[in-house]
Amino acid sequence: MSEMRRWTMSTGLAVLLLIGLLGSSPILAAEGKFRIGITQIVEHPALDAAKQGFIDELAAFGYDESRVEYDMQNAQGDFATAQAIAEKFVTSSVDLILAIATPTAQATANVTQKIPILITAVTDPVAAGLVESIERPGTNVTGTSDLTPVAKQLELLKTIRPQAKRVGVLYNPGEANSLVQVELALEAAAELGLSLVEVPVDNSAGVYQSAQSVVGRVDALYVPTDNTVVSALESVVIVAENAKLPLIAGETDSVRRGALGTISIDYYSLGRQTGRMALEILEKNADPAEMPIEYLEDVELVLNLGAAQRMGVELPAELVAEASQIFD
Repeated sequence: MSEMRRWTMSTGLAVLLLIGLLGSSPILAAEGKFRIGITQIVEHPALDAAKQGFIDELAAFGYDESRVEYDMQNAQGDFATAQAIAEKFVTSSVDLILAIATPTAQATANVTQKIPILITAVTDPVAAGLVESIERPGTNVTGTSDLTPVAKQLELLKTIRPQAKRVGVLYNPGEANSLVQVELALEAAAELGLSLVEVPVDNSAGVYQSAQSVVGRVDALYVPTDNTVVSALESVVIVAENAKLPLIAGETDSVRRGALGTISIDYYSLGRQTGRMALEILEKNADPAEMPIEYLEDVELVLNLGAAQRMGVELPAELVAEASQIFD
């Protein structure tokens, strides 16, 4: 074999080996850092906790500020702003996007079908048009759902106030996640002998007036994990306390802020679970299209004893004894 032929063959093999290595290697970030864009629809503690859990999970595996550069943005409740944030991420060529809550996930999916998108705090990714199915997303989007045990939350209400018949549910009909929860609430209410009074809210400024509008017409109030209403939860709490109406919420932090109780997932844990999915993408080039949407299975009973007193509710001693968290 001639020297030239041997050189050509060895060079070709080297090129093929290099291509193979590159094909199986993780995403290569500029300047040795991964660039991750984080977009959040609005500030409220549950979503903040999910974001922090995501960051902490990556840091626990060595992806701290020396290896990751975060671009953290908040749309302040405005979908157009959420879309502009997503476009900025695409223009700056981030390696991965974390979209927190349904509106920001939808805005981000609208502008890129190439950059991997991880979602969290999204109730129903299929109904939101983000994925083809839970088992196989089929798009550049995957992540975790915050679908809460709506039926159990209404069962909790029935335990606390057995004589309740009509429940006012406050939600923004423009949020796909809330529509899913209201449908689940309607089904659960029928089985529990409850009548659901729907109270639509278009923006956070109208939350107090909407809550006040059902005083005298309902026996209790229910707030699912609706971003618009939860961002102004204190307004609902004021109405509930003044009218002596038990207020059941969709997540733990709303109880800390003054709701009476919930059976909820933990959003910080949900964020950490999403972080583990990010590691699969960053380290192993996992394809979001093939990564099933994940759920957090553990739920906890959370009560606020101070809220119970202010709302004129006497909590059963056995219920208090079962609570995983109690606020005053």
